Amino acid sequence: MSGLTAYLAAEGFEADLRAELGSLAGEYGRLLLADGPFRPAAWAQNVWLDPVRLEVASIGEAARALKAMQRNWWPYQFHLHRRTALLVDKLPKVSARPLVFGQPAPTAPLGSFAWLDEHTLLAAPTCSSPFPNGEAAFVEDREAPPNRAYLKLWEALTLAGRMPEPGQTCLDLGASPGGWTWVLAGTGARVISVDKAPLAPAIAALPNVECRQGSAFGLEPAEIGPVDWLCSDVICYPERLWRLVERWRQSGLARNFICTLKFQGDTDHATARLFASVPGSRLLHLAHNKHELTWMLLG
Repeated sequence: MSGLTAYLAAEGFEADLRAELGSLAGEYGRLLLADGPFRPAAWAQNVWLDPVRLEVASIGEAARALKAMQRNWWPYQFHLHRRTALLVDKLPKVSARPLVFGQPAPTAPLGSFAWLDEHTLLAAPTCSSPFPNGEAAFVEDREAPPNRAYLKLWEALTLAGRMPEPGQTCLDLGASPGGWTWVLAGTGARVISVDKAPLAPAIAALPNVECRQGSAFGLEPAEIGPVDWLCSDVICYPERLWRLVERWRQSGLARNFICTLKFQGDTDHATARLFASVPGSRLLHLAHNKHELTWMLLG
């Protein structure tokens, strides 16, 4: 399948990925094939690089063909579930244990495969994500954080391979009830949390958290001064977030950005493209995003 790339859509967002990719060369469940080399696709949970089509007479032959390419494989299943399970049994076991936050993302290559029919495999020994089907999983904390939004920031920081440190300053916009503030405070950094609504009392009481009640959009960068991390999970239309981010970028006062684009109703592809066009930035759908994308710009 020379010249093709396979894009695995985030579950439920196949239409968004279709719109992003344009014309397709094939579609198998959530797996969309497009002509040409890899290109950034925010709505792809994982991208299969240089996939090959394997014609095999048996499951044993399929296993041998995959193992000849590399050791580690993970299936994408959209049909033929029993056949997939039989093939997985013949391959070396791949650990998919949830990460403890702070552990680095896996570094071992992880290939992906899918049965197209009973005798045809699509396989890619190299993929864009180190996680099975692009889905990062963590050992969750079900007691301390006030909501589940913390998982988005855990995932973003893990993929970034970098996180705040003691002595740094983080600005958390749209912070209430405090899931992201809880993550940032846990790194030992100073956190300035801004929201019209209050933080959960246990989060507001953390010694390295400063609460400012007010609108993230009425805040001028000069009022805060330099920050090492600007984080935003604020609920707003993406174009409004774009204006906020541009104000901070032009000020030169924020070094690293992690922001959630939240879509209300139809996906705003035009504004998503604006974020994606920022040099050096990444726009992606995290496993813990809903109808959202996460934008990261690391200085």
